[in-house]
Amino acid sequence: MVMILACIFGFQGKDNVSSLKRRLVQLFETSLRKTVPGEPDLVPIVDSCSDKSGGKFGDYQCNNAMVLWSKIKGKHTGFKGPQAIGQAIMKNLPPSEMMESCSVADPGFVNVVLSKDWIAQILLRMLIDGIDTWAPLLPLKTAVVDFSSPNIAKEMHVGNLRSTIIGDTLARMLEFSHVEVLRRNHVGDWGTQFGMLIEFLFEKFPNPEEVNEAAIGDLQAFYKASKLRFDGDAEFKQRAQQAVVRLQGGEDRYHKAWKQICEISRTEFCRVYERLGIKLEEKGESFYNPYIPKVLEEVDSKGLIEESEGARVIFVDGVNIPLIVMKSDGGYNYASTDLVALWYRLNEEKAEWIIYVTDFGQQQHFDMFFKVARRVGWLPTDDSLYPKATHVGFGLVLGEDGKRFRTRNTDVVRLVDLLDEAKSRSKTAVLERDAAKDWPEEEVEKTAQAVGYGAVKYADLKNNRLSNYTFNFDQMLNDKGNTAVYLLYAHARICSIIRKSGKDIEELKKNGKIVLDHEGERALGLHLVQFSEVVEEACTNLLPNTLCDYLYNLSDIFTKKFYSNCQVIGSSEETSRLLLCEATATVMRKCFYLLGIEPVYKI
Repeated sequence: MVMILACIFGFQGKDNVSSLKRRLVQLFETSLRKTVPGEPDLVPIVDSCSDKSGGKFGDYQCNNAMVLWSKIKGKHTGFKGPQAIGQAIMKNLPPSEMMESCSVADPGFVNVVLSKDWIAQILLRMLIDGIDTWAPLLPLKTAVVDFSSPNIAKEMHVGNLRSTIIGDTLARMLEFSHVEVLRRNHVGDWGTQFGMLIEFLFEKFPNPEEVNEAAIGDLQAFYKASKLRFDGDAEFKQRAQQAVVRLQGGEDRYHKAWKQICEISRTEFCRVYERLGIKLEEKGESFYNPYIPKVLEEVDSKGLIEESEGARVIFVDGVNIPLIVMKSDGGYNYASTDLVALWYRLNEEKAEWIIYVTDFGQQQHFDMFFKVARRVGWLPTDDSLYPKATHVGFGLVLGEDGKRFRTRNTDVVRLVDLLDEAKSRSKTAVLERDAAKDWPEEEVEKTAQAVGYGAVKYADLKNNRLSNYTFNFDQMLNDKGNTAVYLLYAHARICSIIRKSGKDIEELKKNGKIVLDHEGERALGLHLVQFSEVVEEACTNLLPNTLCDYLYNLSDIFTKKFYSNCQVIGSSEETSRLLLCEATATVMRKCFYLLGIEPVYKI
């Protein structure tokens, strides 16, 4: 688990599990001040150790002794080594109901075992008050997550998949953590390609009233046909270049044609977003166009813009190529727009964290204009301070051949087709299950959609986003292993256990009690109460796979440690164990929500 710094994250109240590590940090902070009162700026280093050691030594560990020994060695403090410091830290810990016991291991690690009664109380309180009380509190109020961002007149393809899925999950995790998230779709709706598209539109449809989605047909084919004309016809190319000038000059005929092309594209984008359950607010390149002169004037006033081969550019230290902010023909490009968008988000939208979710190949571009923003004074020079801007890069989606995922005729795969194929395969698998044969068609469709789309999302999110991953329907739709199908079915099985008990779970929450006497019960309870810190870690590092790992481990612990060893229905501990089942299902559903996956309740 990530190191917790006492000064970073807030404290939501004494009964909130999101303060679990925070409480431990506060306890060790008190102890460190008492142990070495003369040492300033001591930050407790507290880690979860249950995953690493299987809970052999404790649940959490304070790792300050070695670092502290290197600071005070030779200062005549009376300590003879890190082991002695660890002993003193343990001795000076104030009493707390959350701790059952403490011990010191070489070379001075202070291990903490949490009280099983305290864990049980926290779990029951969550079931009564709701899992939103477990939300971490991050040190910011407003963030922009810039994701998906397809290009107008090009259908969304598998290359847009990762940005859309990763960006949505980051937005959901931040929103859960009480951050106001501005979900921005920075579509490519402005630029030189529109001259080409508009002129081709005029040729194909002299009567503008005839322009509609059905008439244009396949957007990708329309774009390719216009590009062929542009590359092969000098006269058409000249008209296209003039069309850009007329569009940017605000001529009505050209502006109307541009709007028609954009609307047809949006209809196509919406088909994908509806399938994936994505919510976005479009603020494309065109939105920022009116602000460009003013913002570039501000940048120029700092002496950063230079003339180079007729263009206006900004040179960035350590990079051979400059950032072009105005082309030699006086036109603007995406670098101009990106700079202005950052300015707008900081100054108009008052965002404290601007997160850009694009492929890793754009890393240099973002590094360059972030450096420019720091030189202008929009961003602090210290990357750890707010406001800040972060590029969330990701790897490629590969085919079975290890190359970029494409169709057999080398075209990129349309995202709508890919999602429909996932649903179709999922439906076939659902209908093969005996239990589903009597389901109404609506339930079959709903389950197939949840499992199919969920499988595509989880297959992406479970990987470290910096890595490439291979797209394989058979693997992602497998109901065994670390897949959405396995996890969704695991959740459905837990719901089935609760239904078969015949007990009113709401009544049990009010009058029941959770007991963690069995090793499997305690292991499950401990993992459940670590949910909040995992979400916090995933938000801090912008790594959704952290949450996926937690979810898979939760299912594994429930099955192998708890359910395999602890009879639920008909046991003397039935009430407590049903409440543990409900707590597990509740946390799983929140994980699914944060990952953008719809849960299923029956299999």
